[in-house]
Amino acid sequence: MENPRPATDARADRPSGGLFARFLTTVEWLGNLLPHPVTLFALFALGILVVSGIAGYFGLAVDDPRPEGMRGRSPDGVIRAISLWSGDGLRYITTNLVRNFTSFVPLGTVLVALLGVAVAERSGLLGAAIRGLVLAAPKNLVTIVLIFAGVLSNTASEMGYVVIIPLGAAIFHAIGRHPLAGLAAAFAGVSGGYSANLLIGTVDPLLAGITEEAAHFIAPDYEVHAAINWYFMIVSTFLITIVG
Repeated sequence: MENPRPATDARADRPSGGLFARFLTTVEWLGNLLPHPVTLFALFALGILVVSGIAGYFGLAVDDPRPEGMRGRSPDGVIRAISLWSGDGLRYITTNLVRNFTSFVPLGTVLVALLGVAVAERSGLLGAAIRGLVLAAPKNLVTIVLIFAGVLSNTASEMGYVVIIPLGAAIFHAIGRHPLAGLAAAFAGVSGGYSANLLIGTVDPLLAGITEEAAHFIAPDYEVHAAINWYFMIVSTFLITIVG
């Protein structure tokens, strides 16, 4: 009877390569050690509690950059750290949960944008449009069109990773090229051009809302439109396509 094979590290079963291959293996191993995103969120929330407790204990304070008379500005113009571990801190957390969520500036815009994108994606419209764009491309332009489609795919968030990358490998294989080259070209377009697009995606309203929230500290009436980066995004789309 043969002895069972002893358990070994998964990295040891992989063929040893050069320095770069070992580096990628190590990066993959470290990435697999990361906990679930929900766990990360809980850890960061706990970290905020700990940091607030330390800052409150040492009495840290900074000057309030908001102009005088603005709502929420302290009378003496100083922002003081308050420990969330205290009774007042825990009471503040529980009584302001809903207000903090509903008063977040990009919430409404992002929800509406997600509804539209979700309908377009689940109905197959976006997937069919992207596939049609790539499949209709001439053979000598398929690489450029594939990268271009990868850039545009971020309109539907991570759709490009699911549709464009495997489609690129299949198309390259069908026209007699190496499938990994098609996979690499599609990945370059999807990942390298994630924030570039000819259209406004789901990320833009979120970034605009966060920017507006930050700007209100010094300019209460300042408004940031979701299309504030549109011209830059359009130029970046063609630039990334050419470079890719």
